[in-house]
Amino acid sequence: MYETTRTQALALALILAPVLGHAAESASSPLASSSGGSAALAKTQIFAPAKADDYKEPDLWARIRSGYAIPDVDNSLVAKHIQWYSSRPDYLARTSGRASLYLYHVVQELEKRGMPTELALLPVIESAFNPQALSTANASGLWQFVPGTGRDFNLQQNMFKDERRGVLASTDAALTYLQRLYTMFGDWQLALAAYNWGEGNVQKAIQKNRAAGKPTDFESLAELMPAETRNYVPKLQAVKNIIANPGQYGVALPNIDNQPYFTTVDKTSDIDLAVAAQLAEMSVDEFKALNPQFKKPVIAGDSQILLPKENAEKFHLNLAQWGHALSTWTTHKITSAKESIASLAQKFDTTPDVIRQANNIPPQMRLKAGSTILVPKTSASAGNDITENIIENAQMMLEADHGDSKRKGGKLSGVQRIKATAAHAVAEIKSRVSRSKTNANGRKRR
Repeated sequence: MYETTRTQALALALILAPVLGHAAESASSPLASSSGGSAALAKTQIFAPAKADDYKEPDLWARIRSGYAIPDVDNSLVAKHIQWYSSRPDYLARTSGRASLYLYHVVQELEKRGMPTELALLPVIESAFNPQALSTANASGLWQFVPGTGRDFNLQQNMFKDERRGVLASTDAALTYLQRLYTMFGDWQLALAAYNWGEGNVQKAIQKNRAAGKPTDFESLAELMPAETRNYVPKLQAVKNIIANPGQYGVALPNIDNQPYFTTVDKTSDIDLAVAAQLAEMSVDEFKALNPQFKKPVIAGDSQILLPKENAEKFHLNLAQWGHALSTWTTHKITSAKESIASLAQKFDTTPDVIRQANNIPPQMRLKAGSTILVPKTSASAGNDITENIIENAQMMLEADHGDSKRKGGKLSGVQRIKATAAHAVAEIKSRVSRSKTNANGRKRR
């Protein structure tokens, strides 16, 4: 392994290892705690917030170790996953590099809530600390929320931002969810199983074992769980063991300082993402690593951005001397099917490629009437910010574009038609995925 400086950490955050995001059912349930008085006592102890300045370790890994509080699992699955992680030093290096940007904040929030600090390692399992991770079930971000559960926990998802990817909002949502599950089950291992599999499913498994006179702890319920959930707690235990004693497993952890990596900067007007990065004297990729929730080239409306402290100071100084427009983008609503991307490019003095790229419009697709898209500002719109109503309600709808090819003198080839149809189908599926992924209890999946 290696020592990771802040600049290197930011660069590492953009080297994305292949990630298997976990999208699991989260079945709604009015389940009360499955344990008795001892669980209630445990909850009182676990949720006692740490006092300020309790942790003096210079290294963040030591701070995490000092707050371990979840009972250990020791079985063949744990050994299997320890072997997997410890035999992949490059994977651990990339994951640790990305984690170095976010981990202090996660640990601090856990301690504020009096929660076990090994939960800070859960994103290793969920996303390898890649905030851009997206699973096949459309679960996104460090903590892998699907759209529906994200909305349940007030994570904004609109044309301009997806807070499932945002460091502050998604961490707050995940810890709130985990606290609720622990209160429900009185057991952190079952709470983690419910985070992955769904509280309704865990409740049913508990009821089945209870009816058969069997124990209802995690390992006793494991045979009723799908493979992903059966491995979920052992995976976290494996990472927990490696962090607890890296030398025992031949792992060298990069140093992560026990101090904040970033600070928050409030902004009240639209600003191009590239301009914000320039003012902070960061590359666009470095800026995106801390602000992955922003989906467009403009950061619209009132928003917080995250910056390393020294870059935040540069941002304020450079902003005070900035003599140019902060934003070069505005929105346009498609009112007629006659408005093609080519005609829009001409109207706004740009190219079709610029419009397609800014709005992520695939080739051979066109905009439906009612869509709202980003377009370059003109002199008439130079001083106008994008309104809150547009930010919250803008939608973009696509359909296969046969018209442009006909105007060019030909029809879509068979391959082009298949690609266009497939792109359209993917867009439609993504818009419906959270509604389609429900279980018998009707709760959207995480």
